[in-house]
Amino acid sequence: MELLQSMRLFARLAELGSFTKAAESLDIGRPQVTRYIQELETSLGVRLFQRTTRKVALTAEGEQFYERVQDILAGISAATTMFDRTGATLVGRLRVDIPTAFAQMAFISRLKEFTGAYPGINLMLGVTDRTVDLIGEGIDCALRIGDLPDSTLIARPIAMATMVTCASPQYLKAHGEPETLDDLASHQGVNFLSGQSNRTLPWHFCVKGQDRAFVSNAGITVTESNAYVQCGVAGFGIIQAPGITVADYLDNGALVEILRPYRPTPRPVSVLYPSRTHLAPQVRVFIEWLQEHFTQIHPDWVVAGSL
Repeated sequence: MELLQSMRLFARLAELGSFTKAAESLDIGRPQVTRYIQELETSLGVRLFQRTTRKVALTAEGEQFYERVQDILAGISAATTMFDRTGATLVGRLRVDIPTAFAQMAFISRLKEFTGAYPGINLMLGVTDRTVDLIGEGIDCALRIGDLPDSTLIARPIAMATMVTCASPQYLKAHGEPETLDDLASHQGVNFLSGQSNRTLPWHFCVKGQDRAFVSNAGITVTESNAYVQCGVAGFGIIQAPGITVADYLDNGALVEILRPYRPTPRPVSVLYPSRTHLAPQVRVFIEWLQEHFTQIHPDWVVAGSL
């Protein structure tokens, strides 16, 4: 067990590149991580990491050892969970990051079902619209909407989110309702500034089966999804958002869908995680749970399928 624990510590340190982050992610003291790694290097007779005051990086020998350790840990994980059907024996921390769009009661209540099925898993939920560094921040997996940038992360599509273009009744009373996409030139929109590219995200419309992008005249620009929707409700201008985020406002009349004939193609919802070969059991069961239950959070606005 001592060697197995050392391997797990080694793998986490290799992934995070920091003794402090590795210790925090495993809920142990930093000196214990240092001791285990030193003992592992001594037993192997090689130096696994190059250490500086700012960075910890694998040596060439460490890279070779990491590849073998990933396979070993994956095999152990599969062997120790192969007969588990109830989830009662699964324990550990699971850190998940979701966009603000999913921080809705419909989704949160479903998470309660997951924690009920796996009571030994300590779920840590982060909510942000920014691009997160899964490895650097010790995040096990993340949910994201829309097209994803190229990266070394594994992205597994789990659903499609229906998008809707809408505005408040007071805005439409003051400015009129656009009937065609050309009418948008005389309207104001609430613009969303991407934290990744620092550019305004365009709206998308489907015209005769083809995607058409449009950047609106800004009534106001925001950087957070909830504020984006609230600005639409307040009458700053037109917004385009996943239906799940505005469903309640559409139901109570605070927002009205417009340009329905041009409703955009649904956007993919994906779960991202760092590695396919070394997937902790709690991460694996969560991804499987998402694939089975995610479309149930709001069937009117989240559907099965992928692009």
